[in-house]
This record gives sequence, structure tokens and C-alpha cells, in this order.
Amino acid sequence: MNLAQYNIFIIPFAVLALTRVLKFVIFYFRHNRDLAYTRKHAMSYGHMPSVHTALMVSMVTSIGHYEGINSGVFALAVIMAIVVVDDATRLRVYMGTHSEYINFIKNKLDMDNEKYPELKERMGHRLSEVIAGAIVGLTFTILLINIL
Repeated sequence: MNLAQYNIFIIPFAVLALTRVLKFVIFYFRHNRDLAYTRKHAMSYGHMPSVHTALMVSMVTSIGHYEGINSGVFALAVIMAIVVVDDATRLRVYMGTHSEYINFIKNKLDMDNEKYPELKERMGHRLSEVIAGAIVGLTFTILLINIL
């Protein structure tokens, strides 16, 4: 069986794994090398780099390389990437804002934290995190295409 025929599928998942590792390492060093805190919070939504963006850029690049940029599947990949990255930036930021307001109201009403725990307020990505994710996704994909 020739695994090279599956590179279009394997490469984005390899980029996903590499980006998650990179995100974990960056988070670890940004938070005073606290492994317990990093294990609990590093893989939550948000933070540097955007894994969603890295995966989508890798998918688009991989499909463009193996199928061609004039293919219908490439067009579909670009549209899917736009939807996912837009969700990671705008929609989840709005959700975080709503969580912030709900937490404010909950605290003003002095509601039970056991029954109504704090909602996570940081869910979306900043523009810098999305740009970093795109750069990481493109770089890792090009490296893997050349290696494989």
C-alpha cells in the first residue's frame, strides 16, 4: 500500500498535531512553566497559534498542491476555511462577550458558584493568533510536502 496517495489527507492532520504541540509549548513558557496550569488550559479555545487556522490553511494548501487550484475541491476548501476561521475569530469572540455579561450579572446577583459556575470568557482568537496559525499551517504544510 502506497501511503503517498493519502498525503492530501495525512499532511493536514500532521500539521494539526504539530500545531497543538507548538501551542502547548508556547502556553507553557508564557505561563511561568506551570505544567499543571498548562495541561488544564492550553488546549482550550483561543491562544497562540490558532490550531483551527493552521488546519484550514494546511488543508487548502495541500489540496491546492495535489489537486490544483482550478479544481472544485480547492474552491470548496477555500470556502470551508473562510467559514472556520471566521467562526474562530468573530463568532467565538461574540460568545465570549456574552459570557462576560452573564458572569457580571451572575456575580451582581450573588448566585451560587457551585450551581452556576463562571463561564469561559476567552473563546475566540485575536488577529495575531490567526495570522500565526496561518503562517504555522502554511510553513508546516510546505515542509511536509517537500519531505513526503
